[in-house]
Amino acid sequence: MIGRLRGCLVEKLPPQVVIDVNGVGYEVDVSMQTFYALPALGETVQLYTQLVVREDAHLLFGFADLAERAMFRQLVKVSGIGAKTALGILSALSPDDLAAAIASEDVKKLSSAPSVGKKTAERMILELRGKLTVSGSLKDDLLHATASVDNSEDVVSTLLALGYNEKESRLAVKGLAADVDVSEGVKLALKNLMR
Repeated sequence: MIGRLRGCLVEKLPPQVVIDVNGVGYEVDVSMQTFYALPALGETVQLYTQLVVREDAHLLFGFADLAERAMFRQLVKVSGIGAKTALGILSALSPDDLAAAIASEDVKKLSSAPSVGKKTAERMILELRGKLTVSGSLKDDLLHATASVDNSEDVVSTLLALGYNEKESRLAVKGLAADVDVSEGVKLALKNLMR
């Protein structure tokens, strides 16, 4: 809903900042990595954002770059990790470090983040392994992974809603192109199920 904010930085109270955008002050929670990259008060700042809607609040989270936002979106999909915990993880580990720790299954490094114990670290590895790659173009990989995971998960969710079980649904989406449209993905997955 709100993908990016550009305006005057008027408050810095970690982990929250306030950005004045044409007279409207947006309270944005940021990771410490983003916080340290912010300009001085009164200067123009741009943050990529993610709006999280809860029963009791609408929270806006801001990120210095698209890679950090993409990693945040991946983290909140892991069961047991909420938005605040994901922000804490990104305060402790950069997206590059986090992707490398997941790829190398480094439970100790992942457990060093606030609110992340051994079990949560193991769950992160289990659920994110293979979805993130470490390379020279990590930002592109994360953005690509987010798009493909979102589409395949939407296809799986649709199949589950149609009455197929988890195992059948996951098998049906294997082999689908990463950039397949959700509706086209459902059609192809249904064809796979009919074989």
